[in-house]
Amino acid sequence: MRLASVLQGKSPLWGIVSDDQLIVLSDRWPDLQTALMEAPAVIGNAGNESKRRLPLSAITAWLPPVIAPKKILCVGLNYKAHARETGGKPASLHPSMFPRFIDSFVGHKQPTISPSNSTALDYEAELAVVIGRSARHVSVEQAPAYIGGYTCLSENSVRDFQKHNAQVTAGKNFEHSGAIGPWVTTVDEIADVAAVRVVGRLNGDVVQSALIEDLIFSIPAIISYISSFTTLSPGDIIATGTPDGVGFLRNPPVYLRAGDVFETEISGVGTLTNPVEDEASVKTDRLHPTTARMAGAV
Repeated sequence: MRLASVLQGKSPLWGIVSDDQLIVLSDRWPDLQTALMEAPAVIGNAGNESKRRLPLSAITAWLPPVIAPKKILCVGLNYKAHARETGGKPASLHPSMFPRFIDSFVGHKQPTISPSNSTALDYEAELAVVIGRSARHVSVEQAPAYIGGYTCLSENSVRDFQKHNAQVTAGKNFEHSGAIGPWVTTVDEIADVAAVRVVGRLNGDVVQSALIEDLIFSIPAIISYISSFTTLSPGDIIATGTPDGVGFLRNPPVYLRAGDVFETEISGVGTLTNPVEDEASVKTDRLHPTTARMAGAV
C-alpha cells in the first residue's frame, strides 16, 4: 500500500493512494503514524471498508507523509562509492548520525527552496525508513520487524554552511531545503530491500544511482544502533544516506538553482518530484503548509 498525507483546501487528510484517488482513513486513525502501528492487512481492510474517496486531482498539496515525526535521523557517508568520492575516512564501527527538523522538508511537488544566503544547495537522493512501532535496544536480527514502510527523501544540503565547523547540522536544516514523499510504501510491498535502487535525477538526467545493498551500514544495523541510545517511535524517519554523484564534487560543481527539478526515484517505492525556487521569490505563507498550519490542525 501507498499511504499519503495531503491537504484538501486547508484540511489535512491521509489515506491509501489507489490509482487516481485517495481512500481517506482520517476517520479511523488520526494520522498516518498512528495507523503504522497496525499490520498492513488491518489498514488494507479499513481501506476496503471506507466509503470516502478523494480524487487526486482535488488535492491542494501533498504533505510529507508523516507530518509530525518525533525524530528524523540521518546517516552520513553510508554508500561505499560516496565515501570514496568525498575522500572520507574508512567506515568506523558505528554510523555517523545527525538530526533533521521537519520544517526542513516539503512534500511531493512542493518547491524546495534555494536559500538567499547561500548558492550551494546540493541534491541528495535517499531511501528513508519509517518506523512502525516503538524500538529500544533491538538487535540487528529483530530490527526489520520494527519497520513500517519506506519513502523517498531528497535530503539536500547547503554545503558551505555544512562546512562551517565539524558539525553538519546547520547545512542540513535550512527551512524547506529538502523533501519527503510522495507516500510511505508499506514494508510488505518490498520483498528484498537490498535490491532496491535509489536514483537521483536533475532536470531529467540521472546524477545518482545505487542499490541499497551497497550501503556500508545496513538498515537493520542502523535501526539497532539508533535504538541503543534513543527510543524510536512510530512515524520516526531514518534517512539511510545518499549515493555518489553529488553536485559539490563535480567539476565544475553543480548546485540546485531556481527552475531546476530534482527527482528521487526508488524502485518499488515511488518517485518524489520537486521544483526549486529562490527563497526571495517565495512568500512565507506558501513555504510549507505542514509547518505553517499543521501543528494546530491535526
